[in-house]
Amino acid sequence: MTRGTPLIQEIKAFLIETLDLEDVAPADIDDDAPLFGDGLGLDSIDSLELGVGLQKRYGLKISAESEETRQIFASARALADYIAAHRTQ
Repeated sequence: MTRGTPLIQEIKAFLIETLDLEDVAPADIDDDAPLFGDGLGLDSIDSLELGVGLQKRYGLKISAESEETRQIFASARALADYIAAHRTQ
C-alpha cells in the first residue's frame, strides 16, 4: 500500500467517518483499490451517504445518474483527484 498524498489520506478518513466503518484505519484502504465490490466492499447505500457527505464537506454535488460517477468513486485516489479539481469549500 502506498501512503498517498495528504488529500488521499483526508479522503480515507472521510470515508471511514462518513460510513462509520468500524475496525478500518486509513492505512487499511489502498489508494487504488476499488471502493465498491471486491475492494472496500461498499454498496449503493454507501454511495448515497458519500454523496451527501461530499456535498456537506466539499461543496460537491455528484449526480447519481452521471456516467462519470462510477469513475469518481473508483478508488480513494480517483475520489481525491475529483475533489481536488472540483471542490468549492
